[in-house]
Amino acid sequence: MATSTSFQKRVKAKVRQIPGTKPSLYNNQLLISTGIPSLDTVLGGGVAVGTLLLVEEDLYGTYTQVMVKYFAAEAVTSGQSLCVVSADVDPNKIVQELPAPVVDDVPTSQAQQPQLSKGSGDADEKLAIAWRYQHQPKVQSAPVTSRFGHYYDLTKIMDESKISSAQIQCLSYKDLRILEETKPNSCTSTTNPCYASLLQRIQKQISEGNYGTAVKNDHRNVLRIVVQGLGSGMWGENGGAHYRTEERDASLHRLLLALRATLRTAFAVCLITVPMYLFQDPAFVWRAERLCDTVLRLESFAGSDKEKNPAFRDYSGLLHLVQLPCLNELLPHMPDTLDLAFRLRRKKFTIEKLHMPPELSETVSRDQEDPVPSLRPTAGCGTGSSKLDF
Repeated sequence: MATSTSFQKRVKAKVRQIPGTKPSLYNNQLLISTGIPSLDTVLGGGVAVGTLLLVEEDLYGTYTQVMVKYFAAEAVTSGQSLCVVSADVDPNKIVQELPAPVVDDVPTSQAQQPQLSKGSGDADEKLAIAWRYQHQPKVQSAPVTSRFGHYYDLTKIMDESKISSAQIQCLSYKDLRILEETKPNSCTSTTNPCYASLLQRIQKQISEGNYGTAVKNDHRNVLRIVVQGLGSGMWGENGGAHYRTEERDASLHRLLLALRATLRTAFAVCLITVPMYLFQDPAFVWRAERLCDTVLRLESFAGSDKEKNPAFRDYSGLLHLVQLPCLNELLPHMPDTLDLAFRLRRKKFTIEKLHMPPELSETVSRDQEDPVPSLRPTAGCGTGSSKLDF
């Protein structure tokens, strides 16, 4: 009589990898690239999925636009969905000016290599030790095209055919105004109607695209959201105060809080650029920063005294890490140094460690500029300038 057993062979479940993502080595959080590999290293590998990234714009907004283009270009190159929102600049223009990725020399597969003729003697060239593996199926551990993070050339524009084949949605100020006029009372979480329209459009796209974590989807993908110039005058913002009553307006804070809660339940990442120099209240800025996961501030040397300082001639500005995310861990990831600077060259934008040059004159040597003082003879035990030995 056969006895039944409850023993079952444990089979490892097959995990489907989302394109353009990788797990974090620190907290096992799913990460995506910002499009700038040097910035990914500073942030601990990349930006965590389901988080809100805030970039405080520089004075002229030049370098912030470059970071936005890198972030959007990485979505197209990785095959991820993209949503670009801007009230100051035409979002279609931002998409049309995305930089082209740098194409690496990928080795051709065996199927693409030219086949040898039967009389070429290819059988003699095979190793005799591998005769038993000739009829085994060829298995590739990872596809060649799967890669986390890419490099881009700012002097070239991405191919239009590649942009048209990607899932990109652009929202301008007019699109938000149309939604506000059709459904004026649809969202009451914020008092600013433009912020309410923006939040509703993002929630609608997450729902219709099945980006929610509760939805079962075999072909899972990540949605990248870019909101450029949030909090400017085009959004109806008056420096944190109402136009009529001049009282404090918490619309921006409510939007960030609701948007952060929405991203927590979705495979989406949102990059927001805010001109914080327009807000004069430090408490208003501090509260907005605490409602985001990652906060970066760009300090450009253009128009400042540091632009003519020879100590900063190799850099374009400073990068300040205002806040780093703390997800599934007690302490956030800390980079090797907090003295960071960014450099914009003709073809690329990089984040580097700030190295100050030595304060030496070109005509004065070290011995003449910083002489070593001689030891004077001291009275007491011992003779001359010898040290006391007890």
